[in-house]
Amino acid sequence: MSDSEDMTEFASIVERIERGEVPIKNIERELICPICKELFTHPLILPCQHSVCHKCVRELLMLNHEDSFDAGSECSLPGSPRSRVPSPSMERLDRLVRSATVRRSFGSRGSISSPGWRRGSVTPRVTTIPCPGCQHDIDLGERGISMLFRNFTLESIVERYRQAARAAIAIMCNICKPPQQQEATKSCMDCKASYCNECFKLHHPWGTPKAQHEYVGPTTNFRPKVLMCPEHEMEKVNMYCEVCKRPVCHLCKLGGSHANHKVTSMSSAYKILKEKLAKSIHYLISKEDQVRAQITDLEQLINQTEENGQLAERRANEHFERLFETLQERKSEMLRSIEQSRNRRLDQLRAQVEEYQGMLENSGLVGYAQEVLKETDQSCFVQTAKQLHTRIQRATESLRTFHPASDPCFDEFVLDTSREETLLKEMCFGGVPDPPLIDLSNSRVYNEASICWRLSDDHLPTDHHVLEYRRLGGPGQSPSQEDGEDSGVWRATDRVYGPSTVVCDLDPDSLYAFRVRSCRNSMFSPHSPEVTFHTPPAPAFGFLFSDKCGFSTERLILNKRRDTVESVASMAFLLAAERVQTGSYMQLDYIIGDTGISQGRHFWAFKVEPYSYMVKVGVASDSKLIEWFHNPRDTSSPRYDHDSGHDSGSEDACYELSQPFTLLTLGMGKLFIPKASSSSSVSTANAPAGDPGNRVLPMPQRLGVCLDYDACRVFFYDADTMRCLYERQVDCSGTMYPAFGLMGSGKVQLEEFITAKRLTF
Repeated sequence: MSDSEDMTEFASIVERIERGEVPIKNIERELICPICKELFTHPLILPCQHSVCHKCVRELLMLNHEDSFDAGSECSLPGSPRSRVPSPSMERLDRLVRSATVRRSFGSRGSISSPGWRRGSVTPRVTTIPCPGCQHDIDLGERGISMLFRNFTLESIVERYRQAARAAIAIMCNICKPPQQQEATKSCMDCKASYCNECFKLHHPWGTPKAQHEYVGPTTNFRPKVLMCPEHEMEKVNMYCEVCKRPVCHLCKLGGSHANHKVTSMSSAYKILKEKLAKSIHYLISKEDQVRAQITDLEQLINQTEENGQLAERRANEHFERLFETLQERKSEMLRSIEQSRNRRLDQLRAQVEEYQGMLENSGLVGYAQEVLKETDQSCFVQTAKQLHTRIQRATESLRTFHPASDPCFDEFVLDTSREETLLKEMCFGGVPDPPLIDLSNSRVYNEASICWRLSDDHLPTDHHVLEYRRLGGPGQSPSQEDGEDSGVWRATDRVYGPSTVVCDLDPDSLYAFRVRSCRNSMFSPHSPEVTFHTPPAPAFGFLFSDKCGFSTERLILNKRRDTVESVASMAFLLAAERVQTGSYMQLDYIIGDTGISQGRHFWAFKVEPYSYMVKVGVASDSKLIEWFHNPRDTSSPRYDHDSGHDSGSEDACYELSQPFTLLTLGMGKLFIPKASSSSSVSTANAPAGDPGNRVLPMPQRLGVCLDYDACRVFFYDADTMRCLYERQVDCSGTMYPAFGLMGSGKVQLEEFITAKRLTF
């Protein structure tokens, strides 16, 4: 097809669309509300661009937030009485609400905010609903559904579809009275009424303002001539925000929520979007033969899937039937063996009972012997008594050494089926995926857990994964001592389509177990080996390194994300060392977090590189920071700072109780526990503090700090095992900040969980 012919066909398609000649009978699935499954009635456009019935949004809001229903404004509410539509299925609405709750519980990060609410705003969230189309959480902001536009275009298409579906039902004139009421031929969009020819001429005479009214074919869908801004209800929308993909007014651009967004004129957006849509339609129409061929292929695949599925089901049934037959045969054989052994033992015991009954007086052997004793003929007596005496002796011996004729215990018939049960449980099809392995090096657990896993090298693609976790116990508790009903019970996340997920709302200072399994073609792999993590004693405290307060740009390098700081030598130190003959004394370069603490318990973790010469970590009050950062400095004078090089933490020794700061020294792959004065209230996990050797520990891969502001105590942890290494009292009279001091070469990197919240905003 030539370019000219292509453009001619394209123009023809556009004209057909504009004249409404495109068939409408086959588009019903596009006109169905995803909640109520009925034709849209007064649809609203969500920020994610999906549409939902006005009534469905209201009912979804009432289910999700019963106390925060917002009735909306005139731009959202229907202008005419709403026709009856069956209420959305409450079961479906409940399922939507539950799915949104689960996603928030397990850290779903997919959410779309309405332009009326900004992340940095102090306005609290009032209305949040799950979109039934894309499953994202939609935050409608404080004004609720009043922030949503009505989808008038979709509403008009639905109305045309209704008319096409009920062509035999005419729209009657609103002016004529029965029984002379005529069928309407026009509808006035200004008067919002339908007229027959005579009534229209009567109420819209030539030469009057009403003659200029906009009229269309008969309809019951009357929409406003001008679209008003939902945020500024008295303003018309005249621009299009390219960031939020929605119409806005000039006030939204001047000082509203779209002030920093790129906007374009409405006419330009109309032209561009209409051209794109028409081109897309043209492309689809030109590929109609290809689409039909692909539909045929898909139908064949459906038939093959049905046939192959039935065949696989029959074969699986045959295998199980053979297993049942084998199991039944084996069951019969083993039960028969038990029965035979039981009967044999019973016969032996019953014979022994009869024998012992013969020992009783006037019965059996004893009775017979008593009768033999009555014999007076000596020869006859001797003939009979010899054999009888032998039997009496055996009975007497048996009486003296009583032994049952058989053992009533059937221990040799105990059946151990644990191995077979395991094999049956692990019985699976050949396509079952291998179990994944949880990656301990990349997994992190705070009050939220970021769990990562990896698959085997030769694995086939999987459909999804399911992470399961359970709480094993809190501090000093075993699972049996836990109070909650769910303690020790495995809980599963939603389907995860990547190699990691986030679990929210974990209890502090608790031990959790995690495991994961993969699914492919509805077949699950075995569970991965369980791994355990210990949550910190307090929620994670989010901050970044501050590049303002006392930050030395000469000797400290801060990355763009402000989550890593590195200490390097500079020209100032070289010049200072050159001026001194005997040596040079170096100072600590301090850097603090950009957020302070004034209440509560908080935990943060970081990594100190093993090559670091000397790094001090801890907390400091705002008053102490002023002293550190604003006193004069002399890099070559030993009188400036009490630190005089790397002396294994001796500068921390014996400082008095309740100082407004606490710093722990790390360096050269070691951690140094400070000495404690007799009056200091400190605790350490090691041997007596007086022994220097016991105050030097290997540097943990990750170090954690927990500040209990209200209790005026600071704790230092091995963040991998959550073992407390050191704690002491600290003066929390002011605002406390995470503090770090570096000397010589060194590097400190904050954990991702500590920085993620700050970076998001």
